[in-house]
Amino acid sequence: MRDIVMPIAATNNNTPVTALPVMESFYTLQGEGFHQGRAAYFIRLGGCDVGCHWCDVKDSWDAAKHPVIPVADIVKEAAQHPGRIAVITGGEPLMHNLDALCKALHQQGFRTHMETSGSSPLSGQWDWITLSPKKFKAPLPEVCQQAHELKVVIFNKSDFAWAEQYAAKVNRHCKLYLQPEWSRAAEITPLIIDYIKANPQWELSLQIHKYINVP
Repeated sequence: MRDIVMPIAATNNNTPVTALPVMESFYTLQGEGFHQGRAAYFIRLGGCDVGCHWCDVKDSWDAAKHPVIPVADIVKEAAQHPGRIAVITGGEPLMHNLDALCKALHQQGFRTHMETSGSSPLSGQWDWITLSPKKFKAPLPEVCQQAHELKVVIFNKSDFAWAEQYAAKVNRHCKLYLQPEWSRAAEITPLIIDYIKANPQWELSLQIHKYINVP
C-alpha cells in the first residue's frame, strides 16, 4: 500500500462552488479519533446519499432543507473563534465540491479536517481525512488510500471482520479506530476492548462529546 502525502490535493470533475448547504456550524471539542479533545469548528453540510439507519443526524440528509450559505460567510464565522481546526462533516460532505471552502479555510490559517464515508470523489485540499465506511454505499478506492484515519462504527459482532476488510485497503500509515455505535455502547464497548487486546493495531474511539454533553 502506498504512502500518503499531506496535505492532499484532490480532484473532482464538478465546478468548485462558492456557496454550500449548511445544516449547522458550531465551535466545540473534537470528540472522536486521533484529534479527540482538541478545539475544533464543525461545519455540517446538508445532503447524504448513504442513509445509515442508525444515523443521529438524519435531518442532514436532504440538502434542500438547509440554507445555502456563501463560502466567504461560512469561513468568516469560523474565524471568529480561536481554534484553527475546521472539521467538515455531514451528511456526506463529498457530495459537494469542496475546493473553494478548503482554499478559504487555509487562507484563514485553518487545518482542514473531514469526516466522510468515502462514497463520492474527493475534492478540496485536506490536512486530515477520517474515513468512516458504511455498508450501504462502499467507499471509493482513492479515498481509502488517502485516509489518515479509518474509523469503523461497530454495531454487531460481524462488523469486526468488515472492519478488517477496510484496514487492508488503507495506506500503511493510516490510524485504525473502532467505535461503538452509541445506542449499543454498553453492549458493544466490552467486545471492542477484547478485540483490541487481541488485535493491538486497532485503537478505541469513544464519542466523548456525548459523555461530556457538548455538541
